[in-house]
Amino acid sequence: MAIPAKLVKQLRESTGAGMMDCKKALSETDGDMTKATLWLRRKGIASAEKKADRIAAEGLVGSYIHTGGRVGVLVEVNCETDFVARGKAFHSLVHDIAMQIAACPQVEYVRTSDIPQHIIDQEKSIESGKDDLASKPEALRERIVVGRIAKRLKELALLDQPFIKDSGMTVEELVKQTAGTIGENIQVRRFTRFTLGEGMKAKKADFAAEVASMGAAD
Repeated sequence: MAIPAKLVKQLRESTGAGMMDCKKALSETDGDMTKATLWLRRKGIASAEKKADRIAAEGLVGSYIHTGGRVGVLVEVNCETDFVARGKAFHSLVHDIAMQIAACPQVEYVRTSDIPQHIIDQEKSIESGKDDLASKPEALRERIVVGRIAKRLKELALLDQPFIKDSGMTVEELVKQTAGTIGENIQVRRFTRFTLGEGMKAKKADFAAEVASMGAAD
């Protein structure tokens, strides 16, 4: 069902949750405000949003090495206190996020707002020049390009990825749910992915040249 913007706004004001989370909660509960509020509370989203402005300077640098040692990840996740940083729930979250990054080679940024403008401009240039748009009216082309760019930027952002252990939620929803459970602000700050041999050119043997050189030596 279509969810009226007025209803989304009302739920946001009563729970403090984000607009998109409120819209999803209402969609999942057929527009029932009471059920939507409970949905947000179960997910820990409502309480997480209220903590989002609090300083998170503690945390953990976690790692994940994929089987075979060909892919490795370091990720920094912040919370508010050292006590929480030492806890099992927080450690589990950091491990899951590191594993998520290893499984998503296309992801380069934590959130879409971190993507540099020149990357956005580059994507717009690519999409605008595609052949399938040539015959479409200008206004329609613009809407299609905007939609495609938004989709592409989400592909590059960690928090927008479906969680590998539960595709019914995004990584951002996982973080919010854990924050609501733990009772502290949690922020994914940065990450680095290492792929074995990335950026290196493997030396290829020139068999013909090798044979020729051996003949010359004789």
